[in-house]
Amino acid sequence: MSSQRFPATEDSINGAKEKTAAEAIPILYGILEDPSSSSEAIKIKEVAITDLSDRLREEGRAEELQSLLTKLRPFFSLIPKAKTAKLVRGIIDSVAKIPGTSDLQISLCKEIVQWTRSEKRTFLRQRIEARLAALLMENKEYSEALNLLSGLIKEVRRLDDKLLLVEIDLLESKLHFALRNLPKAKAALTAARTAANAVYVPPAQQGTIDLQSGILHAEEKDYKTAYSYFFEAFEAFNTLGDPQAIYGLKYMLLCKIMVNQAEDVAGIISSPKVGLQYKGPELDAMKAIADAHSKRSLKLFETALQNFKTQLDEDPIVHRHLSALYDTLQEQNLCRLIEPFSRVEIAHIAELIELPSHQVEKKLSQMILDKKFAGTLDQGAGCLIIFDDPKTDAIYPATLETISNMEKVVDSLYARSAKIMA
Repeated sequence: MSSQRFPATEDSINGAKEKTAAEAIPILYGILEDPSSSSEAIKIKEVAITDLSDRLREEGRAEELQSLLTKLRPFFSLIPKAKTAKLVRGIIDSVAKIPGTSDLQISLCKEIVQWTRSEKRTFLRQRIEARLAALLMENKEYSEALNLLSGLIKEVRRLDDKLLLVEIDLLESKLHFALRNLPKAKAALTAARTAANAVYVPPAQQGTIDLQSGILHAEEKDYKTAYSYFFEAFEAFNTLGDPQAIYGLKYMLLCKIMVNQAEDVAGIISSPKVGLQYKGPELDAMKAIADAHSKRSLKLFETALQNFKTQLDEDPIVHRHLSALYDTLQEQNLCRLIEPFSRVEIAHIAELIELPSHQVEKKLSQMILDKKFAGTLDQGAGCLIIFDDPKTDAIYPATLETISNMEKVVDSLYARSAKIMA
């Protein structure tokens, strides 16, 4: 900290507020160095800590925020635990707002967890551990996040802290979904909903629950239910001005495309509520996919995937569903193109569908193995040979039905004869 001290007074705080971040930071450090521990000085210092964390965030000085937390530990022993928790979480929030600090946030949270254990600050530790688990999940360190959560859930359930339990169960659901364990993801989400019903949940948290519900329903191909959840999430985030609103809207449009209602996408995007506020690459990407789907054009589909790689390929939710949609669209187009032929060159099909020959050959091979149509590939001649659909002989099922009926007759006669003999 700065060697120059400033008195912990209203004048010092107001003087710092009028200056730029670079000029205010030494003053705020100086206020924190004031040895006074009167109630008035403590209140001023609390304000100074909040202001200092904001100014350091503006300057992008994440390491200083980390060292600030360590230096403030003696001060935290002078104020109530609830205020300490608020200030600590505020500083962590400031670090989180600085781009590219995920590793620093993880080390910071681990450091705070160790301190809270030694100080027996259970309330704060549980919330920091929940945050640490979320950071580990974002960093794709799934096993460590899951181990941390499993112990934390048991502890919080014993304390019956419903609000924290909602947060942890929701986090567990996201973690299991990332690990592709859908049954456990659904069970954790159900637990989060149950806990949420017993306590007031902030609108942002409720929006997150709805968003996760939509994602899980979409994974089960129940796109209509998923759409309604995404709509609820979008409404909640939109009201709060939360940046997550764009994801709710994006996934709503995805559901429309997946249920073959791509023509509705343009109408939703151009609506007054959405059009101006959320206009940008996320919506442009979904509009391009909707246009490609409406025209059944694989070329437009691939162009959209290339032009909007960040919005489509790097979003795991969208990428997974669009991959399935692309495969379906490709199969439908190929079946339509080969229908008139009994023998056709693969190069000709590739030319018609406007895709590379090797990609078309690979897809045709897969479709034959999946029994989408009867045929074989003559790789020497570079041709596809399509067989007529084999007609099943009706005599076999008719014979089996006759035998089954005869068996029933014999059983009935046997039962009657047994009664007569008795």
